Parts: sequence; structure tokens; C-alpha cells
Amino acid sequence: MRKDTVMSSNATAESIPAPVSLDARTLFATFAGLSASLIAIGLARFAYTPLIPSLIQMHWFTSSQAVTLGAANFAGYLIGALAGRPLASVLSNRTALRALMAIASAAFFACAHPVSIGWFFSWRVLSGISGGAIMVLVATTILPHVPASRRGFVSGMIFLGVGLGIAASGTLIPHLLHAGLRNAWNGLGAVSLALTALSWFGWPTSHPPAAPSTVEREPQGAGLAVRVLYVQYAANALGLVPAMIMLVDYVARGLGRGASVGAGYWLLYGVAAIAGPVLAGKAGDQLGFGRAYRYALLLQALAVATLAIFANPFAIGVATVILGLFTPGIVPLVLGRIRELLPEDHNRQRASWSRATTAFALFQALGGYGYSYLFSRFHNDYALVFACGALVLGAAFVVDRFASHTRRADASH
Repeated sequence: MRKDTVMSSNATAESIPAPVSLDARTLFATFAGLSASLIAIGLARFAYTPLIPSLIQMHWFTSSQAVTLGAANFAGYLIGALAGRPLASVLSNRTALRALMAIASAAFFACAHPVSIGWFFSWRVLSGISGGAIMVLVATTILPHVPASRRGFVSGMIFLGVGLGIAASGTLIPHLLHAGLRNAWNGLGAVSLALTALSWFGWPTSHPPAAPSTVEREPQGAGLAVRVLYVQYAANALGLVPAMIMLVDYVARGLGRGASVGAGYWLLYGVAAIAGPVLAGKAGDQLGFGRAYRYALLLQALAVATLAIFANPFAIGVATVILGLFTPGIVPLVLGRIRELLPEDHNRQRASWSRATTAFALFQALGGYGYSYLFSRFHNDYALVFACGALVLGAAFVVDRFASHTRRADASH
């Protein structure tokens, strides 16, 4: 009896797979992915926001021009999201990612010399292209080479680069600006170039393994739910753009508190962004990703509305934290929701994520230019821009509630 128990215990122990440790090559690839998202999204996009007050005060650009140039990165991001896979098919994933990181680094140095609006605009577009293409390629390049049991950890580390970039921009920019606006751009370029060089040999040398084909039927009602998710994700882009572009400028000039205070709020935004993906993933596991994303839409709508209505520093701080959490945090929520709607169908999951990302990028670009027009047309009215973002997020929440009710009604019949 005792012998049988011992044998059963041994068999059970043997059936539990031992934790898989990541080898040096995989860790190096993870560092490369983190560096890529940090440079091309965390810094290339978000470091521009705390620089806007100085760009205006140093008379490099007018306020409306500065906002328009910020939106140029969004337009480039859309181009990059569409061009990433074709580019990799021509150059290989490894070569494409190296080139994209180098272009993003070069854009910082180029922006240190405002030769003209066209020059600056072109380099901001190129930095956006790098960000969009890297977002499409980075995970699909690295994760297929990672043991299945560790892909969640590695994926989190890659997306962590976005939050680290936001936090780094809030930390570095105030110090770099002490040496002048031109040196601030050059400093960002130096950091990016160093990370590009350090991660140069970290990318996997082989192509990702081909994904197995699946023939699973789409669950009943999933098609409508996925299309609703595209609409929600596009609306989420419209809701987040005002804070992405204007938060620091709103605090610094709109409320008259200065660039250093504005940069402090941006640092708070970045610290929250570091925690966002982890907290959002846990919320999705506990509540279900559909419900968690619904709550995320509501919280974001309230946060952006707070920026439109209140000037209280504490209220703005709370709103900043919420928006910082969800700027990268919505990514695992939407990915998890796609997996819920299309379980075990990896091909459709990838196709749906591609469409969702394109929808986000498109409306992010449209929102950037639309808000830029409103901002200049209505005499730098920050409250109007934030109110529009809050209304869009609120509408997305209402659409989700209506769609959920419709699905339940259909299921009951």
C-alpha cells in the first residue's frame, strides 16, 4: 500500500513539467524586443509630449504646428502597421527590426535641427513608421522561439518597453532641457543609438516557425462581437490621443504651472504605464477580458472627462494615473478578448489582432489631425479636445453594453 502510494506520488511529480528556464539567447532576444518598443514607441512617440512647451516657447513652432507635428507620428504609425510584414518579407525580420531601430534613432538627431516644418514633419513620420512596424513584428519575431510556458513573461517584458519609455521621457527630458532643446533631442538620439547597438545581435537569426493551420469553426456570435471590438479599439485610440499629445502642454501652459510641473505629471503617467499591462492582464484573468475591457473604457472616459472639467491638481493626478495605466494596458485586454471570442483558432486570432491594430492606428492618426484642427480652430481650447475624447470613450462603453445585451437576447432565443 505504501509502495503504491510512493509510486503514485512519483508519477504525479513526473507528470508536472519542471519550470523552463530561459537561456542566454532568449534573454538577449527579450532585451532586444524591450529596447525596440522603448525606442520606437516609448521614446519616439511619448518623449515628444513633454517637449511641446519648449518647442513653442523657443519659437521653433507655433502651438498649432507643434500639435500637428505630434500627430505626424500617428500617421507614420499607421503606415508602419500596414507595411511591417511586407517589409520583413523582403528584408527578413531581423534586418527589418535593426533598420527600423536605426531609423528611429536617426530621427531624434534629425529633429535637433528644425530646418523647416517639412523636414521636421518627415522625420516625425519616419519615427512613427518605425513604431508601427516594430509593434507588428517584434512579438512575432521573438515569441515563436520562446518555450510556451514562458511566452507570457517574455511578452510582458517586450510591452514593458512602452511604459519604460514613457517614464524615461518624463525623467530624462527635464534634465536634458537644462542643456537646451537641441541637446535634448541629441540626448534622446544617443540613448536610442546605444540601445540599438547593444541589442543589434539579440534578434533571432532564423525565421519564426510556421504556425499550424486550424479548422475550428467560429463560435456563434463571435463575428459580430469581434467587429464591435474593432469599433471599441478605434474609439479607444480617439479617446487616448488628447492625453498622449496635450497632457504636458495643458498642465504647463493651459494651467500655467510650467514645463517642470508638466513633466512631473508625465513621469506619473509613465510610472502608471509600467504597471498597466500586468494589472490589466490580472484583471482580465479574474473578471474575463470582455468585462475588464468594458470597465477600462468607462474608467478612461471618466479620466478624460476629469481633464476637461477640473483644474484641481489631485484630480488631474488621478486622471493621469488611470490614462497611464491603460495606454499600454488596453493591449493585453484586447488581445485577451480576441482569444475569448476565437478560442484555439490562432490564425483567426492573428488576423483579428492585425485588423484591430490597423483600426487603432487609423483612428489614432485621424484623431491626431482632428484634434489638432479643433485646437487651432477654437483658440487652443484644451477642454473641448478632452471633452471630445471623453464622449467617444463613453460612446464605446454604451455600444459594448448594447452589444452584450443583444448577444444575451440572441442566446436566450
